Amino acid sequence: MRPPHSRHVRTFLAACATAALTAGLLTGPSGGATAAAPGRTIVVAPTGAVNADDEGPGTTNRPLATLEEAQRRARDQAAQARGDVTVVLLDGTHRLDAPLRFDATDSGRDGHTVTWKAAPGANPEVSGAQQVTGWELDDAEAGIYKADVGHGLDSRQLYVDGAFARRAQISLASSDLTLDPDGFTINNENLSYLSDLPDQQRIELVAHLTWTTRITRVDSISGSTVTMQQPGWDNNTYGYDTIQNPYIGPRFSLVNSHAFLDQPGEWYLDTDAGTLYYKPLPGQDLDNTRVELPRLETLVEVGGTYDEPASNLRFEGLTFTGTTWLGPNSPDGYANQQTGAIITGVQPDRPADAFETCSRGCYGFEGSRNDWEQMPGALQVSAAKDITFVANTFVNLGSVALGIGQDANAHATGVGLGAHDIAVLGNTFTESAGGGIAVGGIQADAHHPSDDRMVNRDILLSENRIYSTALDYLDNDAILATYATRLSIEHNYIAHMPYSGIGVGYGWGANDPGGSQEYIDRGLYDFQPIYDTPTTLTDVRIVGNHLVDTVNTMWDAGCIYLLSAQPNSTIEGNFCDGTGQLGLYFDEGSRYIDVTRNVLMNTNDQWAHANIQGGHNTGDLALTGNFSTNPAITGIVDGERGNVVADNVTFSADDIPAGAQQVIDGAGPTGEFDQYGPVGVMLAADRTSVYAGESTTVAMTVVNRGDRPLVRQDASIAIPDGWQAVQIGEGLRGALAPGAAATVSWEVTAPGAFDVPFSQRTVSAELSFRIQRDTYVADRSLTLTALNPLTSLDSYGSVPSQFAEAGPEFAILTEGADIWEDAGGAFDEYGAIYQPGAVGENTTVTARVTHMDNTHPWAKAGVVIRNDVTADGSSPGYAVMVVTPGNGVSFQWDSDGNGYLDSFGGAGGVQAPAWVRLVRSGSQVSGYYSTDGNSWTQVGSTVELAGISATQDAGLIATSHAAGVTGRFGFSDFSVSE
Repeated sequence: MRPPHSRHVRTFLAACATAALTAGLLTGPSGGATAAAPGRTIVVAPTGAVNADDEGPGTTNRPLATLEEAQRRARDQAAQARGDVTVVLLDGTHRLDAPLRFDATDSGRDGHTVTWKAAPGANPEVSGAQQVTGWELDDAEAGIYKADVGHGLDSRQLYVDGAFARRAQISLASSDLTLDPDGFTINNENLSYLSDLPDQQRIELVAHLTWTTRITRVDSISGSTVTMQQPGWDNNTYGYDTIQNPYIGPRFSLVNSHAFLDQPGEWYLDTDAGTLYYKPLPGQDLDNTRVELPRLETLVEVGGTYDEPASNLRFEGLTFTGTTWLGPNSPDGYANQQTGAIITGVQPDRPADAFETCSRGCYGFEGSRNDWEQMPGALQVSAAKDITFVANTFVNLGSVALGIGQDANAHATGVGLGAHDIAVLGNTFTESAGGGIAVGGIQADAHHPSDDRMVNRDILLSENRIYSTALDYLDNDAILATYATRLSIEHNYIAHMPYSGIGVGYGWGANDPGGSQEYIDRGLYDFQPIYDTPTTLTDVRIVGNHLVDTVNTMWDAGCIYLLSAQPNSTIEGNFCDGTGQLGLYFDEGSRYIDVTRNVLMNTNDQWAHANIQGGHNTGDLALTGNFSTNPAITGIVDGERGNVVADNVTFSADDIPAGAQQVIDGAGPTGEFDQYGPVGVMLAADRTSVYAGESTTVAMTVVNRGDRPLVRQDASIAIPDGWQAVQIGEGLRGALAPGAAATVSWEVTAPGAFDVPFSQRTVSAELSFRIQRDTYVADRSLTLTALNPLTSLDSYGSVPSQFAEAGPEFAILTEGADIWEDAGGAFDEYGAIYQPGAVGENTTVTARVTHMDNTHPWAKAGVVIRNDVTADGSSPGYAVMVVTPGNGVSFQWDSDGNGYLDSFGGAGGVQAPAWVRLVRSGSQVSGYYSTDGNSWTQVGSTVELAGISATQDAGLIATSHAAGVTGRFGFSDFSVSE
């Protein structure tokens, strides 16, 4: 829910911050609040104000002309320590030529505070951008305009009427490229013009993968050969989720050439000529459109030294806007590893053949971990204490909006970490290139500091709104906290994020006491010690947050995502409404966390999942009294690994238990932060998966649990291109009385055909309404899956399953406990696409597994032969060759002919995409795998298959290995040959 800007919000936020001080959340040097003494007010006008003068008194009638002069005077006043100092910014845009840097000399003294704030009723902007004017038509046929912007910058961002404009780009199919250690070869003759383009070294290949976004600049294009800049290309093809071997994807685009400028809303900057080109959106008049081109990378840099930290500073009611981040412009590119962590420079331990041998990790890659760098914040706080941000807006920024206590490489002051008693209260973060807030570093001093003053501690992130951001760097979280002591993330509203909503922890458990067997096996500890003391990550509170539509683009993420040990930590009272993958994700080494009274609604996969494969120390998790609409939980078993799992409730979104409703009502910003009162808005579909051309009903339900009526309700729906939506009935009419509920529905129809087997798309609905004189907006979204019908082969599911195909590609959406028999039980639960009677005495069955949802480390997808694929639990002659997300490839067969798989051979280190094959010779069967479709490796031995018949069915098979949890499994190039 997004309330309007209001004086009531700012008034209450100011009161809240004051209350936080007196309650001890933020304290002065003596540990308690100090009464304010009379101080000095300095007034500064926006850039270009006619009555402003830096030689004047700095009053309302005769304000200063620049923020730089205001800072100089505030510093002088603070040094006198005669009281609080307040810098008041008048309404308008305050443009900076250089960032404002605050150190100990800018700090409040003797318990006093230096405050930078908006004038009453004003909305001043602090901007690092220049406004672009003087547009003229450049290409009438293409509808492209140009403007002179001067020289000396190569910005990666442009903001048009507050919206994030896209650089000129073209999309590439994976088949358009053949990647190699130096770059790639162009396979599509329609792209032959690339070799003739000017400024080739400014063109970038952007790849959005599973959990990483990767960017590399071109070095040269000659014919069909594209050579990429180094070391960026080496670093982007090194480690995990690499460009040449992602777990999901890739989605490629070429960016930043005038030749790509063909879509409305795109732009290109010619740095040599100092000319900006832009293709307006339909109906956009550039004479009446505000266009902002950022020049600065940072706006505010708060940081001193550990001996003399910056302190007692407060920023209130300001809008911070108009930055870029130029890091990816360098030959390093953006070699992302996870959540804004990047590899830079030549890697000394990278093997010469890393493109082939280290696309899914290797020994040398472990040597890079301790030197990873971080994306910096547009506003930065380090070596600082008692710093407060209240009721500000962070918008149109080129990186992470606010970086607190990150490593030194992410701070312009050169001093990182050391941030304590920091409060971020009631701010708005949206429409920027990176995430909202990043707390903590990732290098050794962040988790085991060499100086105790480096510890990030006592940090409060509360009542903030963070939504629709991370627009360039999709790997960013709304809130990321790596290492901090006594961290509270409370009552924030987080929505529409490509990756996780809240992520806490780093290091994958490798830096925790005793280390991790997984990283012993990988060789990490040849490059760093095994620590015997805990990290600085402890006493974390994630409480009362409202998260909507997270993980809507990337993968291997959760609404709330955890890493590594977090002693004395709590996740309580959070409401997660809609996520593209997991609800609560306890990744490698997550430990010592109490999880209670959370509501996980409309999670696409498990409501809770723990990564316990590979020797991780994940465990000591207490999950009690939670509510979820998805019953599945994996990797967390009561009584195992120190876990407690009890009293968790599965419910329907149409029938919410009272306990869950209480959590929902209490989640998100509270009190005056939450002016709209207890209004519930839910979006649901009667079917979330449909076939091409079919329809589903999407309904928005509004419940008024407050004591005032809702009036002027207006609901609308936004659907993907090619889909259709028609409202059913009259919709919302009249006022909605207290205690009443109303529903508006739409019939949503998928396109008639797709060029992929299944397509996932987000459907969003928006509701506006008024309570008394104030207008509010609620937005909700859900993910719909459309399947292209299966026509060329038969299908069967022993559990609920759906099947699709497009060209040579197939997909199975299925659940299933397992396809296996042992002492724990006999299971034969799967979905299969098959060809009846296709297998004879000498037959080879081959397919490529292109995609697997990680529903469980032992989920399976591959090829099957069986006397009768439709006779689950009984038909003999049964063998499969499958890929798993976490246990490599496996050849499994039914050794006694009772209709259940009971024997296997395996090979580790292989994940999708991978080729699998079954070869039958008489009554003997063998299993093989390949990573390239050419070189094949046998798995286990050739076996005699009991009960095999002269002819058999052959096909594709999948099981999620998680009862009641549907996984999506992709295949291509299925063949049956003699």
